[in-house]
Amino acid sequence: MADLIKSGREPAAGTAGALTQRLADELAHQDGQVRQRAARRLRELGAVDRAVYAAVAATPTPSLDEPLRLLSNAANNSRLWFGIAAGLRLVGGEPGRRAATRGTVAIGVTSALVNLAVKAALPRQRPDRAGAKVPVRRNVRMPASTSFPSGHAAAGFAFAAAVGRDLPWLGIVLRFMAAAVAYSRVHTGVHYPSDAVAGALIGEGTGQAVAGVMDRLPARKPRRHGRSGRGKQSELPDDVDGQDTKANGADANGADANGAVMPAPGARTE
Repeated sequence: MADLIKSGREPAAGTAGALTQRLADELAHQDGQVRQRAARRLRELGAVDRAVYAAVAATPTPSLDEPLRLLSNAANNSRLWFGIAAGLRLVGGEPGRRAATRGTVAIGVTSALVNLAVKAALPRQRPDRAGAKVPVRRNVRMPASTSFPSGHAAAGFAFAAAVGRDLPWLGIVLRFMAAAVAYSRVHTGVHYPSDAVAGALIGEGTGQAVAGVMDRLPARKPRRHGRSGRGKQSELPDDVDGQDTKANGADANGADANGAVMPAPGARTE
């Protein structure tokens, strides 16, 4: 791995054109020491990224391969997160329903952002899984979309961040689950590590933003109950007034039978 980082060459897993390498090449053609240093650092980061991918592919992990493959597939199309949201709606009470709504909206916004904007603006080819000799038992379907960033990581962290606004303890648990899903995409060979890290950052930020916006939405007004109650209230003063008038011998203007004005109850007279 050290030789790969020092030379800046891509290992077999990195035969695809690297985003960091392209950015470094563009900076290298521009004048200025700052740009030259930035270009060097980008090349080194790209080499680290590809070397970590190659190291993960080359490390035997027979007891982890099947669980991580299943976890990666479970998160396809956010099925894992939608299943958790359904459970929250059923047994989580009002906080659970609110958290499920936030999480579902956050997944939708994040998926649109990643797939329609970021992947189109920063295209990166998928890793060469066969060239990196990723064990076949780890294999999941290689997506047809570009590699950067990881949509699985983005959706998982967006859901966790949004749910955590109402249920902080569950948000922490879900972040660990999202991190496991993000790693599974590297372990199964369909993403570089930087794809997963970028997806996690985008998802966390978008989930927090969506939850904040939903906090500012007006709350639903509770339903009013019982029209008959309002009717009784409107009829009651008439009956009471009539009874009081007869009982006190006073008319509606507050005068007694002789025409003298009666003082209001509790009022001071001098």
